[in-house]
Amino acid sequence: MLSAEKLVILDRDGVINHDSDAYIKSLDEWVPYPSSITAIARLSHAGFTVVVATNQSGIARGYYDEATLQSMHDRLLALVEKEGGSIAHIAYCPHGPNDKCQCRKPLPGMLHQIQQQLGLASLAGSWVVGDSLRDLQAGEAVGCRSVLVRTGKGAKTEAKDIGLEKAHAFDDLAHFVEWLITTKQ
Repeated sequence: MLSAEKLVILDRDGVINHDSDAYIKSLDEWVPYPSSITAIARLSHAGFTVVVATNQSGIARGYYDEATLQSMHDRLLALVEKEGGSIAHIAYCPHGPNDKCQCRKPLPGMLHQIQQQLGLASLAGSWVVGDSLRDLQAGEAVGCRSVLVRTGKGAKTEAKDIGLEKAHAFDDLAHFVEWLITTKQ
């Protein structure tokens, strides 16, 4: 039975794969961090459910289309499955920052979508892992425990030291997963 305490919600760019200020616009540009795929598989093996919640405003900006995004997600899923892990759901916001949607982080709309998709009464107690304050704010709005990784924009986010009072910080996803599996089981 799935419980919120065994749910890990990952941001994509900067957490799972390299990020770019010019956006990840193609499958060739989507490059996972060497340890992130193994870390996701480790979570699966340890009984955690893994999902992804990612802002993808490059779609609204016309940098790439949803088919290109799907090819990136298909690659992600295939790599994780090859390691024996799984990702239960990938939620994404295709909107731009001025579109006034409810799904773009820091708003919690994607997290509500994940909650509904997984049939959970609440996300309180689950983990949200991101490299930006908006990732953590979305999670905290629905009762998630916050984790900042220093990959992607994470080191810059940590240096600002604003809004991180409740967040745990780790060098990367693999270090968080090691800590979670060894101390929270």
